Amino acid sequence: MTGPLALLDSASLYFRSFYGLPQSMTAPDGTPVNAVRGFTDTVARILTDRRPDRLVACLDADWRPKFRTDLLPSYKAHRVAEEVPDGGDVEEVPDTLTPQVPIILELLEAFGFATAEAAGYEADDVIGALAIRERKSAVEVITGDRDMFQLVRTEPTPTSIVYVGKGWNKAEVLGPAEIAEKYGVPVENAGAAYADMSALRGDPSDGLPGVAGIGEKTAAKLITQFGSLQELIDASNAGDARVPLKTRLRLSDAAGYLAVAPTVVRVAADAPVEQSRPDTVPSEPVDPDKVAELAERWNLGRSVERLIAALPKP
Repeated sequence: MTGPLALLDSASLYFRSFYGLPQSMTAPDGTPVNAVRGFTDTVARILTDRRPDRLVACLDADWRPKFRTDLLPSYKAHRVAEEVPDGGDVEEVPDTLTPQVPIILELLEAFGFATAEAAGYEADDVIGALAIRERKSAVEVITGDRDMFQLVRTEPTPTSIVYVGKGWNKAEVLGPAEIAEKYGVPVENAGAAYADMSALRGDPSDGLPGVAGIGEKTAAKLITQFGSLQELIDASNAGDARVPLKTRLRLSDAAGYLAVAPTVVRVAADAPVEQSRPDTVPSEPVDPDKVAELAERWNLGRSVERLIAALPKP
């Protein structure tokens, strides 16, 4: 059987590595490399455990896109370290993580792994665009971000989430059936229903206020009952007796938010993705000298060795 296309939510993975491993992991010059080593080890585990034939490390070209903040200014506003008037706000990132990101990118390039981004869009959009366009292989999205649950589907190309929010050893493989069971949404459109539920309940971690008084269980029940957020809103506006009066009032009070929330929450499948190279998993590093130099310079020895050993044999 053909192996899947693995789409890596790179920032999610290296943030989790940074917070999950001690900063006492350093290079000879004292630079912390815990995120680099953790990310490298995660890629090795992905290759060993999931055996993808193709892999793309997806990147944020803009972590807080203007098209989203124009609609909802609160979107990720609490993470802004420095505002930039024309967009491209600077994200609040730990000082010891920032220098590690270029090392990760250098290592991916030296190994020959594909990276992808889209100007003005988040990695979520890149992942969504690549997943939705894929027609050759099953897709596995590796992430610690629940926002990606909206991508699960069975047709035309099966797409599942390898959720690593609790670490790789507790990774969960979630498809439509698992999302439906976990959140009480209909299995036949579990991904879209999850996105609608997310918009309705909100998400403080992303600055999404949601509808006051409607939590996750109520949101899932309403989306399941009416089929979609838009059908719920239409029913409420029409005075449908199936929508309790209190809920109608709450939806009415949040009308402005609900008008823009779906666009903010859903991935932009039309994102103009640019990919660095073909996505076939290399059988050996394309630049072994550079890999060796990075391993020595940044004290990545065993992590790099594990990644080399995990590469598929020709």
